[in-house]
Amino acid sequence: MTPLKYLQAYSATLQDQVRQLIAQQRLGDYLSQRYPARHAVQSDKALYAYTLALKQEHLKNAPSIDKVLFDNRLDLTHRALGLHTAISRVQGGKLKAKKEIRVASLFKEAAPEFLRMIVVHELAHLKEHEHNKAFYQLCEYMQPGYHQLEFDLRLYLTYRELEGRQASNAAR
Repeated sequence: MTPLKYLQAYSATLQDQVRQLIAQQRLGDYLSQRYPARHAVQSDKALYAYTLALKQEHLKNAPSIDKVLFDNRLDLTHRALGLHTAISRVQGGKLKAKKEIRVASLFKEAAPEFLRMIVVHELAHLKEHEHNKAFYQLCEYMQPGYHQLEFDLRLYLTYRELEGRQASNAAR
């Protein structure tokens, strides 16, 4: 039985359906049919502008963001696809907190829906720090269909991992 580490919180029935897609080698087809496009956000500057536009549209009163960037160090081994941080620095006699959002570099090549989902997730943390009901309601408000996108992103991560395993087995 194929372990599905990104889908562990989902029902056994749903996991079995995903295993069937994998066994039939149809998971990639499913994803490419649902998410055929790739986004054009390739630089940190473009990501910052993209994130600011979403923030302005949905979270005008949230704290400002000082930095947004793609981060090569964020990956699945750290179980982080995006991070939001507040770095405190002393400037003169005052303590200033700078808000940063970092997005895993693997999203440079992902579907635009997945990039938006990650950015929405990190923006929601500006208002709601915990992954609670209010947090997910805010995500759903900013990105209708958020939960389906999160599930499909987990399918995408599963597919990437399977492809990586196949490539390393073929190299042996």
